[in-house]
Amino acid sequence: MDWNFRSAGELKAALRAGAVSSVELTEAAIAGIERDGGAINAVCVSDFDGARVAARHADQAFGRGEDRPLLGIPVTVKESYNIAGMPTTWGMPQYRDFVPAEDAVQVSRLKAAGAVVLGKTNVPLGLQDLQSFNEIYGTTNNPWDHDRTSGGSSGGSAAALAAGFGALSIGSDIAGSLRTPAHFCGVYAHKPTLGLAATRGMVPPATPALPVDLDLAVVGPMARTAGDLTLLLDVMAGPDPLTLGVAHELTLPPARHERLSEYRVLVLDEHPFIPTGSDVRAGVNRVAEALVDGGAHVERHSPLLPDLAEDATLYTQLLFSGSVARFPVEAYEQLQARAAGLSADDQSLDAARLRGMVLSHSDWIEVNNRRELHRHGWRQLFGEFDAVVCPITPTPAFPHDHSPDLLGRRLDIDGVEYPFFDQLVWAGLATMSGLPATAIPTGRSSEGLPVGVQLIGPMFEDRTTLRLADLLEQQIGGFQAPK
Repeated sequence: MDWNFRSAGELKAALRAGAVSSVELTEAAIAGIERDGGAINAVCVSDFDGARVAARHADQAFGRGEDRPLLGIPVTVKESYNIAGMPTTWGMPQYRDFVPAEDAVQVSRLKAAGAVVLGKTNVPLGLQDLQSFNEIYGTTNNPWDHDRTSGGSSGGSAAALAAGFGALSIGSDIAGSLRTPAHFCGVYAHKPTLGLAATRGMVPPATPALPVDLDLAVVGPMARTAGDLTLLLDVMAGPDPLTLGVAHELTLPPARHERLSEYRVLVLDEHPFIPTGSDVRAGVNRVAEALVDGGAHVERHSPLLPDLAEDATLYTQLLFSGSVARFPVEAYEQLQARAAGLSADDQSLDAARLRGMVLSHSDWIEVNNRRELHRHGWRQLFGEFDAVVCPITPTPAFPHDHSPDLLGRRLDIDGVEYPFFDQLVWAGLATMSGLPATAIPTGRSSEGLPVGVQLIGPMFEDRTTLRLADLLEQQIGGFQAPK
């Protein structure tokens, strides 16, 4: 039997029934990586010997009658997480040989839950691209079309899942880095509520691994089913024990509803800054139709929706405000001069990026105050709705584009070119206000590529979007293995 594309839930049941051993699952995963990994280049650092040892220990634990949430299940980890004894480079050549001495808190939680870590998955340089390529590890290809990107910055994890290299993976997200790769590769991902899952040890190489409260950025689960996202999030959720002095489990509220017919959903497919491509729009409509067929209450407009243009502008400024913190003084002064030369009438996202890079502290506080107004707007909206369905990016996976001028790149949407980074506005809709968002596959594009959407929910009501994802998987289908 081919176990490599089974869900973690199925593997968990088979392991507990004695139908398969962890050693067998691990050897099957390793064989798959060795057979197909070269063409996809998703797993950039392997630890097969360590995985075999962990699998034997898992089987011994089963023999003693032990049970843990992920016991014996093969998984991968995004390269940006510290794993003791394995390199953490973030794709930056100067850190090629950096090896941390301690596991990231989420890696510790995976191991404590019994997971078998196969290795690390590829990322873009500094995690700063919607693709996954770097000078150290090369390019990760999309399993559906090797000429296209798998996404970024968790692109290696999404490609690994789509190719059957492990049942689960953990990634991170500040600009769609969980959701975009899932959308491009046809898998599932969940961006948790900001602060829900501890991030310590998911830090640039040689940076102290401290329990820092990050702005915008989160860590989260990736999988091939919605149910597996819940399984892994339950392992990941909870604050850093260093901030409390003791380990602490966080109890999330249950999903608002258990049946599709009970959900109230707002469906969006238009944004003031960028059009939605026809393939993605079709995916949104497939979900909307499934919701209606399932008896859900669906609306296409609401006066309670926060202003999307202002949301995108604020998000862009917040995102780019931290990108120049370590710039040389001369370079920063050049940016200041360019920003000062902008017309007050220039409300483009290019202008927002430049203004964001030179925000003063007082200006940042004002932007943050505007964000709080948006959060309040979302609270009001989620009094009337349970979830929002919208795109993740405007297109399916695009062809590899390794041009070094990221701000000069262009994205083709139905034959018209737009600034490359403008596609972040949909991902930023959840990120800016710290909302949970679940990425789900919705079918194929006209060229046969995966297409996904995101389900955005109220803060700390992650189980509501995860349950909706599960119900939609039953309604429209979920992951399909690439041929």
